[in-house]
Amino acid sequence: MPDIAETARTTRAWACYDCGKCTATCPIARAGSNYTPRRHVLATNLGKREIIDNGSLFDCLTCSLCDQRCPADVGYTGLVRKLRELSFREGVEPECPHGGALQSVMRTMAKGGTKQNRLEWLSSDLKTEPKQGEVFYWTGCTMYYDTFFTDFQLATLEATRAAVRLMNNLGVTPVVSPDERCCGHDLLWNGDRKNFELLARHNIKLVAERGAETLVISCAECLRTWKLDYEPLFEGKPPRILHLTEYLAEYLPKLKFHANPPAKRRVTFQDPCRLGRHLGIYDAPRRMLEALPGIELVEMRRSGPAAICCAGGTWSNCDRFAKQIQVERLREARATGADMMVTACPKCQIHFRCAMKDPNLGSEIEIEMRDVAELVADALEKADG
Repeated sequence: MPDIAETARTTRAWACYDCGKCTATCPIARAGSNYTPRRHVLATNLGKREIIDNGSLFDCLTCSLCDQRCPADVGYTGLVRKLRELSFREGVEPECPHGGALQSVMRTMAKGGTKQNRLEWLSSDLKTEPKQGEVFYWTGCTMYYDTFFTDFQLATLEATRAAVRLMNNLGVTPVVSPDERCCGHDLLWNGDRKNFELLARHNIKLVAERGAETLVISCAECLRTWKLDYEPLFEGKPPRILHLTEYLAEYLPKLKFHANPPAKRRVTFQDPCRLGRHLGIYDAPRRMLEALPGIELVEMRRSGPAAICCAGGTWSNCDRFAKQIQVERLREARATGADMMVTACPKCQIHFRCAMKDPNLGSEIEIEMRDVAELVADALEKADG
């Protein structure tokens, strides 16, 4: 097929050495699945149509470990995304967990015309501006996640509140818009480019009309989407786009922390795939954690570029192999002696909390989880108190 041949060309699939390092690296393959990236690369090079018909492409976590270790510089993650678009065009979609409810919400937002109550979480102590400002804070879908996953004792909105509190502490009143819509990350990575572009064009226009010169984002997936996937759709100069920890790190000297924290905590940091391997952001979250009084940061055996992901990605991976990856990662976190796993993406919390609900494992894998923004805000709140 011409489309498959073009995909092979643009992702360098043709350069494959057939060495198998991608499959040896793949977390899903290592968990015991018969999934193999090499098979997909070779099928692409041979132009085999079944690669877009059999649905196996949706098993990939798109974590990019294989991209990082491929000696031939094959862009396997990009290959998967392009082939998923071809699959979607042919009517092949992943079996989405949770009844496809989250995808339905995203597509409803893409169509527009439905009023959202996106700002109910704002409390009176948080200062935001709905219309114009130099800094726009992108809230993402945390208000939906906390509602969908109440049985996980989720509180991802706490990190959203903490982000605004931190900006206020720096003297910044960010724009937080009731008209924001989902960034479209999951639709794009599951092949639905049409609805992704509807969301992207709306969001780009929204931020531009608010006059924002800087866009601050807490969610690693939203950040990746804005920095890389929205890029071809920008008209004119795009805003400066930063993860919250990058933004805070720039103002670190201005942040005043409590000199005598009430208790010392040992924490470990979970590198989100989109923040780390996709965007190369490793230092800023660690810099913020290491600056906090009473916080000792300890690294898991596999961290930074070698970190293992939460195995959830685009709501298309929810099977025994994904669960095995999550359990293994939680055991790594516990092995550090840390009493808390700190994240920089709400989905990491969702998937790890889901794994911790396994009644057969009990306290073996349980660990407290919080977002880095919450820890930084807590330190400032104590200083204020």
